[in-house]
Amino acid sequence: MNNRKYFGTDGIRGKVGESPITPDFVLKLGWAAGKVLAGHGSRKVIIGKDTRISGYMLESALEAGLAAAGLSAAFTGPMPTPAIAYLTRTFRAEAGIVISASHNPYDDNGIKFFSTDGTKLPDEVEKAIEAEMEKPLTCVESADLGRASRIVDAAGRYIEFCKGTFPSELNLNGLKIVVDCANGATYHIAPNVLRELGADVISVGIQPDGMNINKECGATDICMLQERVLAEKADLGLAFDGDGDRIMMVDHLGMKVDGDQILYIIAREGLRQGQLRGGVVGTLMSNMGLELALKQLGIPFARAKVGDRYVLETLQEKGWRLGAENSGHVILLDKTTTGDGIVAGLQVLTAMVRNHMSLHDLCSGMALLPQVLVNVRFSGKHDPLQDENVLAVSREVEKTLHGKGRVLLRKSGTEPLIRVMVEGENETLVSELAHKIAEAVKAV
Repeated sequence: MNNRKYFGTDGIRGKVGESPITPDFVLKLGWAAGKVLAGHGSRKVIIGKDTRISGYMLESALEAGLAAAGLSAAFTGPMPTPAIAYLTRTFRAEAGIVISASHNPYDDNGIKFFSTDGTKLPDEVEKAIEAEMEKPLTCVESADLGRASRIVDAAGRYIEFCKGTFPSELNLNGLKIVVDCANGATYHIAPNVLRELGADVISVGIQPDGMNINKECGATDICMLQERVLAEKADLGLAFDGDGDRIMMVDHLGMKVDGDQILYIIAREGLRQGQLRGGVVGTLMSNMGLELALKQLGIPFARAKVGDRYVLETLQEKGWRLGAENSGHVILLDKTTTGDGIVAGLQVLTAMVRNHMSLHDLCSGMALLPQVLVNVRFSGKHDPLQDENVLAVSREVEKTLHGKGRVLLRKSGTEPLIRVMVEGENETLVSELAHKIAEAVKAV
């Protein structure tokens, strides 16, 4: 269980202007992180952000805090989260910091950290930063203060890195692809990557104004992409979320292809090429259809708790390389250290080109079971997940499913929500059952 005061499953996140996403808190956070992270000798921290208007304010505050602790900040401007992980590694920086609230609306923001090797900070480092936060802010001697600089070729470096994960003997010539960048951090990256590999690219969601990030676009709302793919008679569509660590796809018929299906395609292709090491990690939310399809291929499958950091932990424990959440976080440890939407998309495109198959046909080996998710807002002292009535209703629903489905209740890691998920063979029944449990949760 997360017993940290500020850090959630994915860094620190909240509404801008409310604690903890305030200039004074972020200044102190920069200082505290600087005190804890100073150790590798480079004394440099790379700072990237998505396209939210609050990014300017927060990066200035972080820079001031880091400088007071004696660390220098190197800014990249708007860059996908996985790009910061990559640049932190290649620059041998002490750490990388991303200012982003990922798929949340523009008036939220957050701070997440990468260690010097491009992975999320271990729990003990986050705890050490929180402990430092309790101390009064001090300032190093003037001669030791940090400086600020800008990495001018950050985008170009990351574009080359992404292209490097696509087989050099293949190209995307003749493929018409619609790309939705969610008016977020991939707006100047993803279209260029695909274009340079030979695709005919139609870009949407590439005009960020600081407030339109994730708004009716991107991986969390693919309706516009579906319409556009059909209108343009495109071969497929790719949608990224605001910070580019998630991807959703749309086939040429306008059908959604989610993280589970993407994981299945990449795993099966890895198996075909003899490159799959071990098995595949999903989460408690992964569709049962994925589990059954992988079983047919003889690929081991394990479920982690929800959250890409838990997928990563499970991969590291088992020594496997491939994992994903159905929300579109896909982790390919043979390619990079963290979830990367662009790199994941390129692996699916590799399978399409290599096998001369459409995205629709690549998905056909896996049938998704109907899965209904109902979010219930909760506040107050009582934990609905411990409530007797809620537990009783859940058990009753499980009986109704006769072992041909699942019930999952969990708290969101980023919002005050209880997520009620029911999965089974009959969509109408599944929906009824999910709402039945949701009503019991609301009653609490």
